[in-house]
Amino acid sequence: MLTILQIIFSIIVVSLSTYGIITDDYQLNFLMIFFLGLLMLILGIKEFQREQKVYGWLFIGVFLLIEYVSIQTFL
Repeated sequence: MLTILQIIFSIIVVSLSTYGIITDDYQLNFLMIFFLGLLMLILGIKEFQREQKVYGWLFIGVFLLIEYVSIQTFL
């Protein structure tokens, strides 16, 4: 299940990034950053399942930072 979510979030992030680069329209950047944060959360959970706690906490910290930036960008 986590692998499917990882693939879906990756496709969304790459699609929004490509759209922004091609059209020079960066209004959807906050969504790209939001989904990138969710991708980091999924990666953190997967690292915890692999017993790699340091990388898991690192990904969770990056998730929190990215979500904060996404919310600040949206507001």
